[in-house]
Amino acid sequence: MKALDELTFDNRFARLGDAFSTHVLPEPLDEPRLVVASDAAMALLDLDPTTAETPVFAELFGGHKLWAEAEPRAMVYSGHQFGGYTPQLGDGRGLLLGEVYNQAGEHWDLHLKGAGMTPYSRMGDGRAVLRSSIREFLASEALHALGIPSSRALCVIGSSTPVWREKQERGAMVLRLAPSHIRFGHFEYFYYTKQPEQQAELAEHVLNLHYPECREQPEPYLAMFREIVERNAEMIAKWQAYGFCHGVMNTDNMSILGITFDFGPFAFLDDFDAHFICNHSDHEGRYSFSNQVPIGQWNLSALAQALTPFISVDALKEALGLYLPVYQAHYLDLMRRRLGLTTAEDDDQQLVERLLKLMQNSGVDYTLFFRRLGDEPAALAVTRLRDDFVDLAGFDAWADLYKARVARDGDDSEAKRRERMHAVNPLYILRNYLAQSAIAAAESGDYSEVRRLHEVLTKPFEEQAGMEQYAQRPPDWGKHLEISCSS
Repeated sequence: MKALDELTFDNRFARLGDAFSTHVLPEPLDEPRLVVASDAAMALLDLDPTTAETPVFAELFGGHKLWAEAEPRAMVYSGHQFGGYTPQLGDGRGLLLGEVYNQAGEHWDLHLKGAGMTPYSRMGDGRAVLRSSIREFLASEALHALGIPSSRALCVIGSSTPVWREKQERGAMVLRLAPSHIRFGHFEYFYYTKQPEQQAELAEHVLNLHYPECREQPEPYLAMFREIVERNAEMIAKWQAYGFCHGVMNTDNMSILGITFDFGPFAFLDDFDAHFICNHSDHEGRYSFSNQVPIGQWNLSALAQALTPFISVDALKEALGLYLPVYQAHYLDLMRRRLGLTTAEDDDQQLVERLLKLMQNSGVDYTLFFRRLGDEPAALAVTRLRDDFVDLAGFDAWADLYKARVARDGDDSEAKRRERMHAVNPLYILRNYLAQSAIAAAESGDYSEVRRLHEVLTKPFEEQAGMEQYAQRPPDWGKHLEISCSS
């Protein structure tokens, strides 16, 4: 394990130069203090988890200190926001402090969000508030624990710095980790500003560092784009299978690596609702739960347009054609496993769709239904779950199909089936009301609930003694929380 002053930096993105980012120092927070830290994320940097409780930890990630080898840079990019193109965006409140590599040879961006104003802050103050920082921290680590590709979060540092949003709040910083923070919008920026040399340099950077295996293909850039398409299709399949709503799928929030990042008004489904809109600023429902699949394809098309200097239009269209088949294959595979099935049949898609329609019409809790379906033998489980549905005849018809399907699937013991289903059906998810309760306590100076909730969410599939309150349906007030982009 390393101490904080033993991190090894290799700032590859910074070396691209001033066309790609601007040198900016973080603005320190007043009275920085540790809110929560992730031992698992610290391990990615080979850091001793006990260092999180030291004063220098809060000073480093609260903007007061900086490693001599760090090169803090605000990245420039553009993007399509709610369907309209914005010519210049960039890190308006974030800084890439530098890139650290661990003993395994993995490189990790240290990206500090809430670090103050940059040339890309536009009308903003460059700050993040405690509530949004806590939400991003919890979401990053919760998605990773579920097996959904995501950026990671090392820590949240709180402060006494006043920040104005709808009301006065306290400033905070969250330290995010990812192999890269390059977005679709990076490529769009250089494409639309007609900077072909810089765009080619960016493409080489991404290809060499993040998709080196594509160098072996006849058309490396095309091979890279195919991989990006497939990774994003798989990521969104996992979002849909686990009921995760991102909320702001702008192209500047889409990772070139196919990982979830830039968490804003996200939510996990409580009651199943395909039309759920988690961002109350999304008045048209562009980023509703059911729209995430087509929007993923739309965003990849926007990236494809930016890559036309390197790849033929016909080849790009062919690669985009992979998106839906790859998505459907991953989604159906995961939904089969969530239903306890180990084989594939042609009617499985219809079995899933019929169930989701019944859940939609009855307001059934999405997470708890699948968990309870694996608690007992199929016939007993569906009998116990029947009362959750309004359309009893419809559910009975589905249950008969499901029981017959399970019978055809194999002769595993019920214990093995239960173990298999519980390994993919979480008991604990990051429900908005749980996050809000933890945030309310943190805003009053009590960080214990944030830390407890984080610990529960790191083991979402394991039943944890004394944590029953985290595996309940939300109270009515908890289903109607309004979450916006404001942070």
